[in-house]
Amino acid sequence: MQLYNKLSAEERRVLIRETGKERLTISFYQYHNIGNPQLLRDHLFLHWHPMGVLGRIYVAYEGINAQLSIPADRFEEFKDFLDGIDFLENLRINIAREQDNESFLKLKVKVRDKIVADGLEDATFDVTNKGIHVDAIAFNQLIEDPNTVLVDMRNHYESEIGHFKNAWTPDVDTFRDSLDFIEDKLKDHKEGKKLVMYCTGGIRCEKASAYYKHKGFENVYQLEGGIIEYHRQVTEQGLENKFKGKNFVFDHRLAEKIGEEVIAHCHQCGASCDAHTNCANDACHLLFIQCDSCKAAFENCCSQECNDIIQLPFEEQKALRAGHYNSNHIFKKGRSEKLVFKKHKEINE
Repeated sequence: MQLYNKLSAEERRVLIRETGKERLTISFYQYHNIGNPQLLRDHLFLHWHPMGVLGRIYVAYEGINAQLSIPADRFEEFKDFLDGIDFLENLRINIAREQDNESFLKLKVKVRDKIVADGLEDATFDVTNKGIHVDAIAFNQLIEDPNTVLVDMRNHYESEIGHFKNAWTPDVDTFRDSLDFIEDKLKDHKEGKKLVMYCTGGIRCEKASAYYKHKGFENVYQLEGGIIEYHRQVTEQGLENKFKGKNFVFDHRLAEKIGEEVIAHCHQCGASCDAHTNCANDACHLLFIQCDSCKAAFENCCSQECNDIIQLPFEEQKALRAGHYNSNHIFKKGRSEKLVFKKHKEINE
């Protein structure tokens, strides 16, 4: 009985290319009281591994959050399996607008304390007491209302490359940072204003909408299905697209195009650019925005320092990494003293 992935990412990549099958990148979530997350986790892996499912799935007492890739010809089988689980029956599944067969290369199903880390320890908070869900038509109308406060519930590196017209994009690193920060900034508008939120696929807004209702905000709304579902609706229904730029995604694609505009800049030279990359130095691996010119000049590194390191023999690089941890650099995505233009921009804002 196999309960864990046994192939490396490169081995899986070769298999995907050899089979030549089209794959779908999809995502879904559901808040629900799960009595035994480990039991569900094992159940999912046992059934999904034979289907060729790959991706990152979190299971917790509060529900499930899944971002994954599946062979297109097994999608209906996958959907039937979900429908066989009571709280996942007829679940909305977001299908990516831009597909990549290699968006995920491993199946990772993990048990977590929460499916969205929030730092909350309030036993009276009910995550299922959520705000009003609105579709693309209603959302477009709401965000033009002068009585609306539109808030982007994503992190700074996500909103930097794309966001909705008139949206407030808090400069935060994590979801848990945003909750109290936004409440404090909007504390004088709990009764008079309409609080409208959006995120990538809806999961963060769902928790945030419940949290702000819990904190006394009277008129709380969220974009149903997030940016992904909004893009599907405006495309299929011929609606005005009010999203500018790209939607950041948490797989190998890193982003998918929603609007035509490029609203971000290279973190090294300031050129118009919205392409994220990870520093090629394994001891750094910083996520940042890099244009093609800087990519060539720095060989996919965030700085000359990192570029010098990748020129060293592998064993020397490995010795330099010994005893050092890059988790803080990875966590502080898009923030580093090494990023010349980004640092200059933040100082002058």
